[in-house]
Amino acid sequence: MDIIYYHPSFKNDTWFTGIQARLPQARMRVWEPGDTAPADYALVRTPPVEMLQGRSALKGVFALGAGVDDILDQLRAHPDMLAAGVPLFRLEDTGMSLQMQEYAVYTVLGWFRRFNEYQQLQAQGQWTYLKNHVRRDFTVGVLGAGVLGLAVAESLKAWGFPVRCWSRSPKQREGITFYHGNDQLSDFLADTHVLINLLPSTAETNGIINLAMLNQLKPGAYVLNLARGAHLVDADLLAALESGQVKAAALDVFAVEPLPEGHAFWRHPNVAITPHNAAVTLPEEAMDYIARAIMQREAGEMPTGQVDLARGY
Repeated sequence: MDIIYYHPSFKNDTWFTGIQARLPQARMRVWEPGDTAPADYALVRTPPVEMLQGRSALKGVFALGAGVDDILDQLRAHPDMLAAGVPLFRLEDTGMSLQMQEYAVYTVLGWFRRFNEYQQLQAQGQWTYLKNHVRRDFTVGVLGAGVLGLAVAESLKAWGFPVRCWSRSPKQREGITFYHGNDQLSDFLADTHVLINLLPSTAETNGIINLAMLNQLKPGAYVLNLARGAHLVDADLLAALESGQVKAAALDVFAVEPLPEGHAFWRHPNVAITPHNAAVTLPEEAMDYIARAIMQREAGEMPTGQVDLARGY
């Protein structure tokens, strides 16, 4: 089989060595402009349009990340980029769930124990006792109940917090309260003390975390965005922080990355920033999934992780 590969920043040698060790029958090459030679599979991150255009013989395109919005954005502008019937796959987990769990648990426990406030008091030289939050009132709401959203919800449930999830369609999991659809969004937001965003990036979800949503949270709420910067209206979060409706926020993703030097988030005392590294692609785990998925395709089966192009995830 022939595999074409393109990634703007990954080291090619790691992927070539790893894939060929798992699939000895594979001939793998870096795609270069002008390469129209046959290929059975493509491994890509933000691929040039011409890399995939006209390749109707592809049995699968594997996005080297959990998100596929870069490819979907290109498809909207160039609908013929992906031939009809060619499946697109995303990395469903491949080690990302654990990383997201680590980030979420660390952040939520920090807010629950008010460590961020103690750090501010330390900077001011103040020895002050702060009253603890009450666990049963510290409801955590997760926007998005996909693989990553459910993993984060489960990890926080283990710490005894009341946990709820909201998704487009109904879901069920023991010990977690589920809401779905626009009709139940307000019920989900009511009394939510910590809002964690792990929604997919679609036209419907862009800008969803706005002032109207933030004002429905429990006063003094916390906001953690681990999905996409486009989900959040920056000015609305700043307004909610100013009014006290939101007490603090932790942001890993931004509408413009890197975050511009003059952005207000940089200097805000109640905003914590990380550089879009809450969960990164782990090559070994990703290659295990890709190799397994390719063997399933060769056997005429459909692997998990296929993207519904109409829904955007």
